Amino acid sequence: MSIRLYVGNLSKDLERQEFENVFADFTADLVSVKLIADKKTGKCRGFGFVTVKTDEKADEIVEKLNGQELADLPIKIEKALPRTKPEGEGDARVGSGEPNGKRSAKGGGRKSSQPATATTSTSVQPDPRWAGELEKLKQMLAAQTTSS
Repeated sequence: MSIRLYVGNLSKDLERQEFENVFADFTADLVSVKLIADKKTGKCRGFGFVTVKTDEKADEIVEKLNGQELADLPIKIEKALPRTKPEGEGDARVGSGEPNGKRSAKGGGRKSSQPATATTSTSVQPDPRWAGELEKLKQMLAAQTTSS
């Protein structure tokens, strides 16, 4: 199972190649190296992720590289926390684990034109774009349960 490492405290001027060079000694054990960049400026946002093949190699990388200086800043490397779905958000997209740029790191999503209201699990309303499809599915499910 691959392990994802968070690499933080990076310089805003850091280039992708410099970031990848930090992990040059571990290339055989790496699955991916990703420097997170700002969409508008293309500059580093101050962090990145490295995916390693095994838990043992992840521990080795953390032990060897955590605190080492890169562009005059001590880098912080630790095992990344698993992604969690923000409260009140519907089904999350399932993907490769890479950010797709449609959500911010703070869990924000699309801006809703509806005013924010306090919701509980009993008063959740379906997305209006899918309400018609949802109603059809409910009817199909009701028909299946009554016929069997």
